[in-house]
Amino acid sequence: MGVATSPSYDRRASASLFSRLRTVRGQADPFPIYAELLARGEVVPAPWGGSLVTGFAACDQVLRSREWLEPDRSWRERQGPGTRWNAPSSREMSNTLAALNRPDHTRVRRAAGTFDRATVERIGRNVSRTADQLLDAFTERIRTGEADFSELVCEELPVATIGDWLGLPQADWPRLRQLTHDQVFTQELLPSASQLAQSDAATAELRTYFMEVVRDRRSRPGDDPVTRWIQAWDAIEPDRDKADEAVYFLVLFVLLAALETTATLLSTMTLRLVESPDRWNMVADNPGLAVGFVEETLRYDPPTHVISRVASQDTVLGGIEVRRDEMVHLMIGAAHRDPARHGDPDRFDPGRTPGHLAFSGGIHYCLGAPLARLEAQTLLRQLIRRLPRLTLVRPPSMAPRVAFRRLLNLDVALA
Repeated sequence: MGVATSPSYDRRASASLFSRLRTVRGQADPFPIYAELLARGEVVPAPWGGSLVTGFAACDQVLRSREWLEPDRSWRERQGPGTRWNAPSSREMSNTLAALNRPDHTRVRRAAGTFDRATVERIGRNVSRTADQLLDAFTERIRTGEADFSELVCEELPVATIGDWLGLPQADWPRLRQLTHDQVFTQELLPSASQLAQSDAATAELRTYFMEVVRDRRSRPGDDPVTRWIQAWDAIEPDRDKADEAVYFLVLFVLLAALETTATLLSTMTLRLVESPDRWNMVADNPGLAVGFVEETLRYDPPTHVISRVASQDTVLGGIEVRRDEMVHLMIGAAHRDPARHGDPDRFDPGRTPGHLAFSGGIHYCLGAPLARLEAQTLLRQLIRRLPRLTLVRPPSMAPRVAFRRLLNLDVALA
C-alpha cells in the first residue's frame, strides 16, 4: 500500500474504532471515537485500505490542492464491476458536478452559475415567508404537548426553498424529500448491499422525474433556473439529448445538495439551541449571535462528516506515503475537533472565530453555501423571536450513517 508501518499505524486498531463508530451509540456521539483517531496521528490507516485523515491542517491541504481529485467516473470504473463504486446510483452520481474534476468541472460549474447576491436576496424573501408559515403551524402543535421540530420545520424549509426556486409542484416535494434520504446511501462511507439497492431505486426514480421536468421546461420555458440551464447547455452542446441530460445532472445535483445537508444543519442547530437554556437566552438577548451560532454548529457537528479524495500522483500526506489512485477519507467531524486548530474544541462557543470545512474547499467549495447559511440564520432568528423557550424532550435518534448525519427526530416541548 506504500504506507509506513509501525505499532501505532495498525489497521486492526482502526477497524476496532470503526466498528464502534457504526453502532447506534457511535452514531449518536462519534466524537470520543474521533478523539481516539486523532490521538493516533493526523493520517491513520483505514480498515479497508487507503487512509483516514483526521487533522484539520491535512484535511484543509487536501481540499485545496490540485493534487487530490474527486473519485470520478474513470476512477470508479477502474475499481471493477463488483464494487460499490459501480453500483447504478454511484455511476449516476459520477456525472454530477460534485464528482467531476477539471476540465469537466470547470465547464459544468460555469453553466450552473452561482447564487449571486440578487438571487440569494430573492430566495431569502421566500425563505423568510416559508419559515414564518412553518413556525405558525409548529406553534399550534406545540401548545398541546411535544412536537417533532425536525419533521415539522427542518425537513420542510429546504424542500420548500429549493422546490419553489426550481419551479417544482408542491405536491411532489414530500416524495422528492424521501428520495433524497434514500439516494444519499450511495455517497456513504461503507453502504450495505440493501442500502445501495435503496439508493439505486431512488436514483432511477429521480432520473425519470427530472428528465421529464427538463423536457417540460424545454417545451414551456419560464423564468426559472432549469430554463436558464437549458439555454446555457444549448450554447455548449449541439446534441439536444446530451444537453438535456446535462441539465438533468445539474438539477439532480442541486436537489441532493440543497435538501439533505441543509435539513441536517437546521436540525443540529436547533438541537444545540434547545439542549441548553443558557444558549437560548444568549441568542435571545443578542440576536446578532445568530451568524456565529450557525458557523459554530457547522464546526461542532457538520452535516457531512466524511469527504473522500483520490491521489493524482504518488505523494506524502502527514508523513505517510500515499500512492497514485489511493483514496483518503477526510474525517471532517474529527478535524473540526482538532485541538491544533481550535482551543477547547469540545465546547460549543458561538463567539469562536469561525473556522471549519463543512462546505468543503477548493474548486468543490459548496455552491449552495450562501443559501444554507441564509436558511439557518433566518430560521434561528425567527425561532428565537417568535416562540417561548423550548426544551429537549429526549435525545434524538440518528440515521444509520457515518458520512452524512441526519437526525430522525427532534422532539421538543415548551420549557
